[in-house]
Amino acid sequence: MELEVRHLRVVCAIAEAGSLTRAAAALSMTQPGLSTQLRRIESMLGGALFDRQRAGATPTAFGELVLARAHAVLPGIDALLADTARAARHLASPNRVRVGSVGAPLLGHLILAVRELLPEAEVTSRCHYSPVTLLDDLAAGRLEAAVLGDHPEQVLPQRDGVVLTPLVTEPVFALLPATHPLVGQEAVSLTELADHDWAMPRPDGDRTREYWSSVCALTGRRPSAPHEAEGRQLIELVRAGLAVSLCQATFSETPGVTVRPLAGNPLWYRHVVAWHRDGPLAPHGDDILRRVAAGYLDTCAASPVYADWRRRHPGAARLPDPEGCRTGDLTRPGPRQSEKASGVDAGP
Repeated sequence: MELEVRHLRVVCAIAEAGSLTRAAAALSMTQPGLSTQLRRIESMLGGALFDRQRAGATPTAFGELVLARAHAVLPGIDALLADTARAARHLASPNRVRVGSVGAPLLGHLILAVRELLPEAEVTSRCHYSPVTLLDDLAAGRLEAAVLGDHPEQVLPQRDGVVLTPLVTEPVFALLPATHPLVGQEAVSLTELADHDWAMPRPDGDRTREYWSSVCALTGRRPSAPHEAEGRQLIELVRAGLAVSLCQATFSETPGVTVRPLAGNPLWYRHVVAWHRDGPLAPHGDDILRRVAAGYLDTCAASPVYADWRRRHPGAARLPDPEGCRTGDLTRPGPRQSEKASGVDAGP
């Protein structure tokens, strides 16, 4: 792992807050997740940055050195980002639209929507595992729109100039080898799944692994995760029978792997569509949402397991009326971890 600007921001946030608990709240993270990230940063830099006691976190002498350098570097980086954002907005043209996406089934629908609304536009796209990286690119004017995602209690941070609109909150499903004994069940309990080896995404850049682990901890079980992988590599580990994992509900089954709902629907994933408030897509926000929502429903219908789940849980993963969510308010929570709802091709 290489040192990144966001790591310096984390260190400064802890020093400013005076405790990991307060810093985690300011960063919209959990305290265990922030502790894990701080340990990785300290390991990378080669020494402890804070003395952690009940009263809070106090910078060590080594930490003071790092903080001094961070405070010297970050203002220049912030000024650079602000200048490039202004330049990018100045150069932006209705004939050039750049979109980004995390591993989700909405990118194609977003591109088609842009082409229908701006037929003269040249549309380019790129994908990234981390929604925060794409969000930063939107704020800096390096993207005009993006498909993002988050989890309950881990909502995306607000960014100046960026409209964030939740599209739908859907359940997370189990991803199993086709020959796995749990395949015969209509729904798989998280406790049963925890008895098997898991493949999980890496903890850096995205908080999916942290979310999965925190919900599993509520069952009193922490699954063994000897395999760290994403996308195609994760699927191949499952196909080979080496691990189980989790996936988005719209994941398309392929030979050798099977998708099953989780009993009680303990985990959820929220799809978010975002665009720059001053960009060429801003006047078309409602139309984009309608088109992407229609595409999402087509994807649901093409995913037999999820389509069946939706029939049995009417209204549990309902798409909002775009007119009702134009403010971009992401503070409204989706289904919480404790809910028993009755009523990721996306990578895992």
